[in-house]
Amino acid sequence: MEKREVDVAIIGAGTAGMVAYQRVRKATDNVVLIEGDQYGTTCARVGCMPSKLLLAAADSAYQMAQADMFGVSAGKISVDGKRVMARVRSERDRFVDSVIRSVEAFPEEHRLKGHARFDGPNRLIVDNETEIHAQRIIIATGSRPNIPGFLKEAKDRLVVNDDIFEWQDLPESVVVFGPGVIGLELGQALSRLGVRVRMFGVGGAVGPIQDDSIREYALKRFNEEFPLDPDGDVKRVERVDGGVAVTFTDGRAGEKTEIFEYLLAATGRRPNVDGLDIQNADIELDEKGMPLFDPHTLRCGQSHIFIAGDANNDLPLLHEAADEGRIAGNNAASYPEVRAGKRSTPLAVVFTDPQIASVGLTIDEVDKHCAGRFAVGEVSFENQGRSRVIGKNSGLLRVYGEHGSGLFMGAEMFGPAAEHIAHLLAWSAQRRLTVSEMLEMPFYHPVIEEGVRTALKDLNRNLNIGPVPEDDCTDCGPGV
Repeated sequence: MEKREVDVAIIGAGTAGMVAYQRVRKATDNVVLIEGDQYGTTCARVGCMPSKLLLAAADSAYQMAQADMFGVSAGKISVDGKRVMARVRSERDRFVDSVIRSVEAFPEEHRLKGHARFDGPNRLIVDNETEIHAQRIIIATGSRPNIPGFLKEAKDRLVVNDDIFEWQDLPESVVVFGPGVIGLELGQALSRLGVRVRMFGVGGAVGPIQDDSIREYALKRFNEEFPLDPDGDVKRVERVDGGVAVTFTDGRAGEKTEIFEYLLAATGRRPNVDGLDIQNADIELDEKGMPLFDPHTLRCGQSHIFIAGDANNDLPLLHEAADEGRIAGNNAASYPEVRAGKRSTPLAVVFTDPQIASVGLTIDEVDKHCAGRFAVGEVSFENQGRSRVIGKNSGLLRVYGEHGSGLFMGAEMFGPAAEHIAHLLAWSAQRRLTVSEMLEMPFYHPVIEEGVRTALKDLNRNLNIGPVPEDDCTDCGPGV
């Protein structure tokens, strides 16, 4: 067996692993980056980018279908599933190729393909061919879909998001389990492309939404396009001729069975740590076998081992994985000196239509942080000027502020342009602006962002600080 001595070994060449590698390289050239599968991040292969390609096609079809409201006749809309999926795969491959080129630009002696497992706190065995003794180790092995057992009864008609982007054509129907980020994005996209969709959840959740008012609004809106039961009573799933039969209780019709061509399991993801023989790493594990770690340093206990990205199952978002790769890489490079890394204000976006966004603290976190001393402001986009002009007047924004200090604490939104508005609000939260300071910023007219001003004014009125700003636009109607 070949033996190697390195300062730092990084397991996983995804987003977190690549960023960690670049940080470690600033301190040492004695590093190895181990990848057990193919190069190309989760985002590029099966996540952010291919899903947005499918969404782009769906948005185009939906906009054509809505053209009549503007007095524009689009004629009969036809969706060519083969061409839709061909573009998804082609553009996806371009993104993946770019990532692969980046990794292959690393020195060959720094790259090792194979499955790594712990054979001791400092020792890794790769494919039973290479033994690596590492002074420090970074776990950045990513995650994979998690599939509940009863869904496996769909057998060969069971798919996960990874599979969808390999489809050569669009199916006639899909039943989706899991109205989380992946389920909502893909389910709505397929529905708008002409696929018959029904969606089930457990526990009542709708995406990552925590604010009850916004969750109720979003649930009603999604049900205008396809049936979504966030707390479905599913009796059984079985493979039958022609697809998958799902038997469930419908509140109005009692028990019923529908047959779908495919079953999409969008039931969350699980970290890829179970194949690492992590029990040999001499670090403390929780009841699920996950390493316990400090979220500020990414260090596992008092060890020389760090864990970053989706592998730690904390904040499974690409920009968070990049931040964690930076923190873990810096600390592995400077070990035994370990420092807390700078984290960005929480920011999450779901690319449904309307979009979902969460910024800063959730309403429950605000309540806990402020011990109940907080206020809420909101705006409906149903009568917001620019939103009505463009036919996107659906949604709700709620913003949270702290009594006394007047600090802006966070927000949740289901509405138009949420991906852009979320950035403005995240920047404000990270700069620790007060609500009054945010209201001093310029707002052009007519833009969707004027709805943000309306919500902030409502919040400012409800806060126990400062005067209420004068309305800058009194002749445009309510909510503009």
